[in-house]
Amino acid sequence: MAPAARKSSAAAKLRGGGAVAAGMFVLNLTTYGFTIAAAHILGPDDYGALAAWMNLLLVVNVGALGLQATTARRLSAGGHDLGELEPQLVRLALISALVIGVLLVALSPLINAALQLDDLLMAALIGLSAVPLTLVGGLLGILQGERRWGALSAVQICIGAPRLVVGLALLLWRPDPRWGAIAVTVTLLVPVVVGLYALRDRHLRPGREGGSLRSLVIELGHNSQALLAFFAVSNVDLIVARHVLDDHDAGLYAAGLILAKAVLFLPQFVTVVAFPAMASGDSPRTFAQAVGAVVGLGALATLGTALLPGLALVFVGGSAYDDVRSQLWTFAVLGTLLACLMMTVYGLLARGGQRSVYLTWVALVAIIGFGLTVSSISGLLTVVIAVDAVLVVVLLVAHQRSVGVPLGGSPPPALPAG
Repeated sequence: MAPAARKSSAAAKLRGGGAVAAGMFVLNLTTYGFTIAAAHILGPDDYGALAAWMNLLLVVNVGALGLQATTARRLSAGGHDLGELEPQLVRLALISALVIGVLLVALSPLINAALQLDDLLMAALIGLSAVPLTLVGGLLGILQGERRWGALSAVQICIGAPRLVVGLALLLWRPDPRWGAIAVTVTLLVPVVVGLYALRDRHLRPGREGGSLRSLVIELGHNSQALLAFFAVSNVDLIVARHVLDDHDAGLYAAGLILAKAVLFLPQFVTVVAFPAMASGDSPRTFAQAVGAVVGLGALATLGTALLPGLALVFVGGSAYDDVRSQLWTFAVLGTLLACLMMTVYGLLARGGQRSVYLTWVALVAIIGFGLTVSSISGLLTVVIAVDAVLVVVLLVAHQRSVGVPLGGSPPPALPAG
């Protein structure tokens, strides 16, 4: 690639990263704002029901993330007629949304009992929310695959901002968990409309041929289970903590995880921007550069936490959690490892590699098994960091083998024909 072309490509990535980072910042800020507002308005008893409802929606969102990864990878990989592929992707999104939605509505009584909502309508809203949520995943995947970062950023903003405005208004009017769930469900229609408007020139129609759709469904299943495994690994330690620690220490560990999750999602825009390039094979060094960016941002966050533990303590809950102040930098290290793990999982998915990602389930079992043998915050942190670190290294090696290029290196020379 000529120097001018490389500079143009780098500038485009920088602009794209800036747009996506801005969109994610607004999304995270408004979503966090809605959560805090709901906690203050509803109080501990009623907020518990809404928090449980929203946590289940996060699990449901794995389907949307899998759909986004599948769609973005297929569009980025090349070798397809977009006029034929995009309608199939739209059909996949519609079918996935309806199947997940109908299934969850049918399971409403079970959801109601499991979450102890005492509100069958609120339980049914999980299924209704899943339909636009999954459609948004498909639309984001198309925009990501086409590298339309401005439109993608607009859709991201419209996921969080309407939720904050409408949710706050409804909860002030009717301070009840059901109205918080209604706000989330209704406002999820906004990003769907914005995404469809951004793609209005595509004249998308659901495809009818089933052959390519079957391969898309298989890939969607693989991608969704891989992302589900990642979210399980990144959240199971909190459940383990409630079994091996007393209530006070479990609460301190949960507070530390707030910081870990913040560091985890801090460089998420890097993953979004790098994924299409990794899937298309534009540059074998893209993955190494993305991992380097994730590690760099995590290192800065860890250093900032170590130097300013008091400020970090305010972020995780204030003086009531002072006993965990000295360990907050360790939680930042955990968040950095999780961010690297997420980047590596997406790197493997971009290359169409699913087998290696199954190792994430092995890591899940290891965290549970070894975690149940400890009895302190530091002991649990040691187990989780050690297992995550080993998993990251193994998956990095697997990714290197899948592309045949050492991290930071150049592709091997092509073999002569004949």
